Amino acid sequence: MSELVFSKMHGLGNDFVVFDGRVRDPELSADAVRAIADRHTGVGCDQLIVLEPASNGAAEVFMRIYNSDGGESAACGNATRCIGAMLMAESNRNQIVIETAAGLLDVVAAGNDRVSVDMGPVNTDWGDIPLAYDCDTLNLPVEADGMTSPVGVNVGNPHMVFFVDDVSVAPIDELGHQLELHPLFPERANVQMAEVLGYDRIRLKTWERGVGRTMASGSSACATLAAAHRRGLTGRAAEIVMDGGSLGVTWRDDNHIVQTGPASVSFSGTIDPSLLTGRDAS
Repeated sequence: MSELVFSKMHGLGNDFVVFDGRVRDPELSADAVRAIADRHTGVGCDQLIVLEPASNGAAEVFMRIYNSDGGESAACGNATRCIGAMLMAESNRNQIVIETAAGLLDVVAAGNDRVSVDMGPVNTDWGDIPLAYDCDTLNLPVEADGMTSPVGVNVGNPHMVFFVDDVSVAPIDELGHQLELHPLFPERANVQMAEVLGYDRIRLKTWERGVGRTMASGSSACATLAAAHRRGLTGRAAEIVMDGGSLGVTWRDDNHIVQTGPASVSFSGTIDPSLLTGRDAS
């Protein structure tokens, strides 16, 4: 088996290994994804992205998203910005459509090396998140370490959003995995702990299902803005400040939510064939 070319990209430190499956199908198993994502013996990443031919004629590519645990995810805002920036540079365009498991996402160049992504509609009904049973999604029956009543929302992925007084001491590392697996979320949950700094500014820490603690998450930033506005804590637009930097998020009147931020290329390289079978290259 020959070596496989990849690109390493990141959005605010949320990092990705990208394969162009239009050139060659990497045929990745879950073991191979975990081996490549390993930060000690592989390339290291939060998610692994494979570009495939689109099934919808309106889209440039289909973007398949693997979490570092080998499972698939429907949406990733930071990855969509990165792939959108790459494809727009390739085609010398300032707008492109990317097909994902969560639907078609419109990507637009926003100037100053920033990219905007329409993440689609915000879903707040319990069955659309989805939850295990009917309950108030504005005040979920979840409690952990004194935190209560998170907001449930789906922005491509299921999310639970806790609002806290001081996010710097929020126990995201200690409780993230436990909350990800909460039985109220049959498809697991992305977990957010957020501090509202003002009517247009939120500080956020996030735990992504199948990945763990990340420096940034685009879908989490969108979910947090939607949750905050539903609670009356912010307007429909805010700066979401994460460990890796800030995203601008706007929840439009048509229920679509848009995030804007940077996209960066770190390096490119080749994968040793042994990693493609999930074995250590040594």
